[in-house]
Amino acid sequence: MTLENTNFTGHFLIAMPNLTDPYFAKSVTFICTHNQDGAMGIVINRPTEMTYSMLFEKINLDLQDKTLTDRPVLYGGPVQNERGFVLHQPAGDWDSSITVLGDIALTTSKDILEAVAQGSGPEKLLLSLGYAGWTAGQLEQEISQNAWLSVKPEDVQTLKKVLFDTQHEEQLIAAMALLGFDPSMLSDVAGHA
Repeated sequence: MTLENTNFTGHFLIAMPNLTDPYFAKSVTFICTHNQDGAMGIVINRPTEMTYSMLFEKINLDLQDKTLTDRPVLYGGPVQNERGFVLHQPAGDWDSSITVLGDIALTTSKDILEAVAQGSGPEKLLLSLGYAGWTAGQLEQEISQNAWLSVKPEDVQTLKKVLFDTQHEEQLIAAMALLGFDPSMLSDVAGHA
């Protein structure tokens, strides 16, 4: 199987049992962009001890939307983990965004956080510190070495359900269910026919 022309944008990467790196063990990463230069994604099932209210206080914004106060900020990955990344829907019109798929976007500019603080931010969002990054060809190599399972949701509604409407502790099981099996069925040994 050749992976060099495969685009994993919009896919979930599920860490295989043999991936014991503490950053990614038992993780689900949503790939936001993948091209000839490499790939970038957000780990979606790693809540941190930091809440939205703690983060907003740290960046001197008054979080007026009290429904968000206790939501956990996610550990998005080991790259630039002091920087905020907002995965959201709808895409909207922000200073620094990339459209991932349909009306799902990733934004890194402070204007989106200001809008969230005022209660006028995107309808659905995940806020993370840091991201996961791969150099050109690195992700394809890791997949071929059985470090990751890649799953593309059948439609945007299914994608949004796993991203935004599933509890973080259930996202691994939800992503696996898209493949039709339970995570306990995975082996940490690659097989070749």
